[in-house]
Amino acid sequence: MRHGKGGRQLRRTSEQRLALLRNLAMSLVEHGAIETTEAKAKELRPFVERLITKARTGTLHARRLAGADVPNRRAADKLFQELGPRFASRPGGYTRILKLGHRKGDGADLARIELLDAAPAAKAPKRAKAKREKTA
Repeated sequence: MRHGKGGRQLRRTSEQRLALLRNLAMSLVEHGAIETTEAKAKELRPFVERLITKARTGTLHARRLAGADVPNRRAADKLFQELGPRFASRPGGYTRILKLGHRKGDGADLARIELLDAAPAAKAPKRAKAKREKTA
């Protein structure tokens, strides 16, 4: 029984699943956006967001922890030099999942997962409604 085991199995063993998530995370960090199945994208989102949160601190300890999940040196450098500072003021929610429809071959639900561009924009102040003058 698998009581209390969260997440999707994706029809893989735990080692295969971890390798898949690491490779998808490296591709997402390098390219900024990837297209995959909806289930894989939904599993990848918390994995990548934890990596970006580690990159925001920028410490040596965080770099070593992230290096265990992103063994590609180029991707790890980009994570800490570009993405960490880019999302420094954002309190989470670094990715977006867009549904693309069904794959032609097997009908699987496709999705595009992408990194957001920058820090959240400050909300524009509400403009007061212009008073209309009554014309007689």
